[in-house]
Amino acid sequence: MAYINVNSNESIESALRRFKRKVISEEIIKDLKKHAHFIPPGQKAKLKSANARKRNRRRFRQQRPMNNAPQRPMNG
Repeated sequence: MAYINVNSNESIESALRRFKRKVISEEIIKDLKKHAHFIPPGQKAKLKSANARKRNRRRFRQQRPMNNAPQRPMNG
């Protein structure tokens, strides 16, 4: 649960901004969406596997050099 203390000389807008930042950092909204509906165990495993594939694809794409295009043979 996200708690903030509002200082006496602090505006409501800045306190609300701090509260929103704290909610995002504690991932409260993400957790709420995750538990919004029931996911069967088989579906959960498929989702976990798909996320792992996506994560690995992204990781390997960043590691590869960008100029790895095949070289054209020079006619000489």
